[in-house]
Amino acid sequence: MLDRVGGKWESMVIKVLAVASPGEVRFADLRRRVPGISQKMLSQTLRSLERDGLVTRRVEPTVPPAVHYSLTPLGLSLDGPLGVLRAWAERHVLEIEAARARYDGK
Repeated sequence: MLDRVGGKWESMVIKVLAVASPGEVRFADLRRRVPGISQKMLSQTLRSLERDGLVTRRVEPTVPPAVHYSLTPLGLSLDGPLGVLRAWAERHVLEIEAARARYDGK
């Protein structure tokens, strides 16, 4: 489970959906709000989050179908802990990059 929610894309998708909560976000809008994610990766990420009960998917019967995503209460409860982890990573990114450079220079 840690691998699933601790990944780069999962964390970003959960953050975008948490900001929109209690509203929904359409697939194309999600893709615009998550820089660098491919359509395939976004689809896979959303499917796995839905499978875990963190995201809900709603399809409007239009042509073409409009697909909307939102966080479940369980998914919304994950935003706080992920926010703490994101803040930690932002505070320590320079230290981590320096450590990596030292290690790679060996």
